[in-house]
Amino acid sequence: MGKLDGKVVIVTGAGRGIGRECALLAAREGAKVLVNDLGGSIQGGDDDDRTVAQQVAGEIGAAGGEAVANGGSVASLKDCEAMVEQAKDELGGLHGIISPAGILRDVMFHKMSEEDWDQVIEVHLKGSFNICRAAINHFRDQEDGSMVLFSSTSGLIGNIGQANYAAAKMGIAGLSHVIAMENARKNVRCNVITPSAWTRMIGTIPIKDEATRHRLEMMQRKMRPDQIAQPSVALLADEAKDVNGQIFSVRGNEIFLWNHPRPIRNMTRLEGWTPTTVLEHAMPVFRPVFTDLGTARDVFPYDPV
Repeated sequence: MGKLDGKVVIVTGAGRGIGRECALLAAREGAKVLVNDLGGSIQGGDDDDRTVAQQVAGEIGAAGGEAVANGGSVASLKDCEAMVEQAKDELGGLHGIISPAGILRDVMFHKMSEEDWDQVIEVHLKGSFNICRAAINHFRDQEDGSMVLFSSTSGLIGNIGQANYAAAKMGIAGLSHVIAMENARKNVRCNVITPSAWTRMIGTIPIKDEATRHRLEMMQRKMRPDQIAQPSVALLADEAKDVNGQIFSVRGNEIFLWNHPRPIRNMTRLEGWTPTTVLEHAMPVFRPVFTDLGTARDVFPYDPV
């Protein structure tokens, strides 16, 4: 018995990397899978390879599972609506979504073009909106559904050269939480995974020195896409119906649960504030608990387990 027996799942970006591993694992756990992938490059563009989704669907079929391929773009609401209809028509329903599809346009903010910004926001943030919006009423009507969206420590912590990506990924965390809040009564849940794994995206990092080379080689060994697939698929299982509105990180064999932003210190001045009193009274109290500008490497100062 698989954890997803009887379920139909859409996996976006499923032709390669994390998406591929999620699609294969969902099928092994008993789900029928709509394998979606535009087949685009890391930066997005016109060099799409529509065969990658079919290859994964074929692999699932050869292993005894059931899958169909879809070459639509998550950046298009119309394409996402077509995915939902295809899942219902060809696979008999829809119960879950895993959506890691994405691109990168890394550049320092002072050099970032409007196109660099728009393309990343469109695929990641609007893409998450599109696939969830296309499925939400179906899930509400059947009072069952689970969505797993993908954020990043680039958003939760920050990463130099990724202002566009960080903004989109932080937005996905907020989007997921509100979807969870609004639909919990209908037994519809939405959670977030922030993955750390060797993928085509990580492979674009320039190797500038031996330390970088060593770290990337270590990541390739210890941080695999198949490790991200395990909790992603688990969140679609019936045993996870009480897990809603949460943010998880997966790094090698480690799973982290993140909190959501909450106030950590308060200052009240009954007579009101002026710029002078803010600077002289409030900031000295707040400074000791400011969040620093450290990177993910500072937050996770040890190698993955």
